[in-house]
Amino acid sequence: MLAAPQSGGARTARLGGVWGAARVQGVGGNTRGPSAQPGSGQSGSYKPTVKASRAQRESEGVVVPRSPARQNAGGGKDPCGGQVAGAATCEGMTGMTGSNSPGGHPSADKVRHLQRRLWAAAKRSPKRRFHALMDRIWRPDILWEAWRRVKRNRGAAGVDRETLAALEQRGVDGMLTALSHALQTGTYRPQPVLRRYIPKADGRQRPLGIPTVRDRVAQMAAKLVLEPIFEADFRASSYGFRPKRSATQALETLRRQGAQGGNHVLDADIRDYFGSLDHTKLMRLLEQRISDKRVLKLLRQWLDAGVMEASQWTATLVGTPQGGVISPLLANIYLHVLDRVWEDRCAPLGTLVRYADDFVVMCRTKAAVEEARRRVGAILTRLGLELHPEKTRRVDLSWGREGFDFLGCHLRKRLSGPLWERTRRRIYFLQRWPGQRAMTRVRARVRELTNSRRCREDLRTVIADVNPVLRGWGQYFRTGNAATRFVQLDTYVEMRLRRLLVRRAGSRLRAGRAQAWRRPFFEALGLYRLRGTIQYPGLA
Repeated sequence: MLAAPQSGGARTARLGGVWGAARVQGVGGNTRGPSAQPGSGQSGSYKPTVKASRAQRESEGVVVPRSPARQNAGGGKDPCGGQVAGAATCEGMTGMTGSNSPGGHPSADKVRHLQRRLWAAAKRSPKRRFHALMDRIWRPDILWEAWRRVKRNRGAAGVDRETLAALEQRGVDGMLTALSHALQTGTYRPQPVLRRYIPKADGRQRPLGIPTVRDRVAQMAAKLVLEPIFEADFRASSYGFRPKRSATQALETLRRQGAQGGNHVLDADIRDYFGSLDHTKLMRLLEQRISDKRVLKLLRQWLDAGVMEASQWTATLVGTPQGGVISPLLANIYLHVLDRVWEDRCAPLGTLVRYADDFVVMCRTKAAVEEARRRVGAILTRLGLELHPEKTRRVDLSWGREGFDFLGCHLRKRLSGPLWERTRRRIYFLQRWPGQRAMTRVRARVRELTNSRRCREDLRTVIADVNPVLRGWGQYFRTGNAATRFVQLDTYVEMRLRRLLVRRAGSRLRAGRAQAWRRPFFEALGLYRLRGTIQYPGLA
């Protein structure tokens, strides 16, 4: 079983070299944890306009307990949970990590507590660089939570060909213990990622890099610790791969802006984004918030791990592989420069909405969208990136002339029929529905699951395989104007299932028998229906 790391002076003695380096970056000996209140003079309490959680509300001001609690600070607490007066038996963030879960494994409560404290400390001090983060990454509770998330995400084996099931059979405890030791002693070395390809909508192949399960756990542990720090900096224009942010929120932002006069859109596409990230620039961005040399070295190792394809190792001098657990966070950190510069200097031109490397800018005038393209291009050039000249385009939404695809949806302005009937005024609102590529992909998946070779199987089994596809696809698109597309897909599924029954009957099919195989017949066998599942975004 993983042993809990020590805290306080024992840890300081064990990590003397790193702590010595951290003291150069910090102040006053720098023996605080990374989420303790800084001593740089910024002592005013952090008070957000709206308190997002109970833990955040409790973090404000100095709390003076009426009677000291066991294993807690003898005096009060500062806004980040550090001691104000008098040390007692406070265990600290790297203290005992005993479990309250029935299985004896560390619970996720302390992980969430650590993340809240890191976020609050980063939000309080926008220029602060965090030290001593590595001993958070190899904490037992962090590694166990990382394993749980990696297991929940499933995924294929890496270059070592060890699957999740095989690792569980070998023993998760042993793997996490060895990984924790390797991270502590600096002997951890990531393996190359395994190159795999998946088809893209345009017929080309998208390269993926699949790390080993062990490396995915290490990356997830690092993500659990680092993400709250950078989340405190990320702007509202970024929606992709972030906690409590979604594609639906991004689409709703565009819908609202379209109703307020947004008629011109820069539909941008970055040429080979994940394959073009400059490692040196990325490390500089990371160093703006991280001073722990061990963590920076760990991140650099993942960037330089290389790719294994057809038994040939290839060095990765630029880019970060799609498929890595840490890659979305690194991608957001890199493009945070675009979000920040746009919000600070270019916001009057229009509204930026970004989901990972896919983004649009909605403007009011044609001149504004032209200027937006010029400025976006200049910002990306500083990052060593460029807009794809063929895929980047300017879209005129006024009067429903043109539309564009974003996050699987097609967006276009449509005339409001009720307003026209009542007032004879032509008012257009931005609507969205599943794009042509999304329709093609879901039909292909349904066709694969209802292949004629399955005509001898129990129809309930086939329906049980089709339902999760329909349900997941419908839940994503149900907040738009997708009623017509839902009916079309329902009709297609019904046709495919009827074809299976006709093929099974063969020459024994009696006249008129196929007429009974309609929608009610299949729904009686449990088929999921998309029609009627549209919901208003606020209720979904």
